[in-house]
Amino acid sequence: MKITRIRDAVAPIPSPMRNAAISFDKMTISVVAAETDVVREGKAVIGYGFCSNGRYAQSGIIRERLAPRILEADPKSLLDLKAENFDPAAVWRAMLSNEKPGGHGDRAVAAGAIDMAVWDAVAKIAGKPLWKLLSERYNGGKFDSKVLVYSGGGYYYPGKEKEGLQAEMRSCQEKGYRLLKMKVGGASLAEDLKRIEWVLEIAGKGELVAIDANGRLDLTTALAYAKAIEKYDLCWFEEPVDPLDYLAHRVLAEESSVPLATGENLFSVQDFKNLLRHGGLRPHKDWLQPDPSLCYGLTESLRILDLSEAMGWTRRKNIPHGGHQLGLNMAAGLQLGGAESYPGVFQPYGGFADSIPIVDGYTTLHDTPGIGMELRSGLFNDMRKRLELA
Repeated sequence: MKITRIRDAVAPIPSPMRNAAISFDKMTISVVAAETDVVREGKAVIGYGFCSNGRYAQSGIIRERLAPRILEADPKSLLDLKAENFDPAAVWRAMLSNEKPGGHGDRAVAAGAIDMAVWDAVAKIAGKPLWKLLSERYNGGKFDSKVLVYSGGGYYYPGKEKEGLQAEMRSCQEKGYRLLKMKVGGASLAEDLKRIEWVLEIAGKGELVAIDANGRLDLTTALAYAKAIEKYDLCWFEEPVDPLDYLAHRVLAEESSVPLATGENLFSVQDFKNLLRHGGLRPHKDWLQPDPSLCYGLTESLRILDLSEAMGWTRRKNIPHGGHQLGLNMAAGLQLGGAESYPGVFQPYGGFADSIPIVDGYTTLHDTPGIGMELRSGLFNDMRKRLELA
């Protein structure tokens, strides 16, 4: 049993929109296929993965460092002999061998794409949906039969601000979403308050709206935003300041009653340990949002979850960022607080299975082995084409 080849390709997901920090007109992601010599239903098992939006493709790191280490490793060293399967942690250690500690940047994203493909292959070899595999291995067999999902979006639409923003929010509602997330920090506070009120007109109440500043604000401005939005009773204020400025998070938590959310741009267990040690976040109120396809993969995300539990956080206060099937499988099998979705942007890589609807803000589970990439036809076809597997 061995991994015979690791393919990667670049998938463009450009969009004429921006958040407070970047534009997405040249956005790309890496897509990966981990080919194995294991046969199921007459075909060799292939695991698929990709990295989340916002960090660009990582072909060089995948091709020159991470993938060769896996392929050069002793195949037996990558196996879970008891399960007659690959051991994702062993594969993870192989691909990150000879890497110095610290500097958790683009290599975490590259590793996340490969790790996703490995877990997809492992679940397919086990003949189980990934959520079920996670439930059995890490949650005593318990799982959620339906998962809260929220729509990521609410971007700036130059030239059609109110019209474009409200149309996007209505579209999300029509697709079944109730909790709507929007961007702030890319305009003045006064303008953003108007934008929040435009979305509130659609959502109906503050608890169904979250805002995201993408780490753009300085502490003084973030405090002004937090004070101004208290009256709206919003669900959370996401990445109000630089994700690595733990003191600023502490001050915000001490001086504002607004729930905070962060974590998508922290890429390691150590980053999260520092956040929870020094960031002043409140386990009863705030939210953690690691992205499993950015922070070295599901393998590292499981360690982050263990860390947060050891430091007083319940699993329900973890909501994976990224808007992909991996985060949804995690939320179901590990009983997290929900999962992000991108129903209208970053297509075809945003959203979940084509045939499973969002109903009243929740979605239900798939029953096919693996992560479920094949259930989103546009995504799967695009991956196969770019990986030259079509």
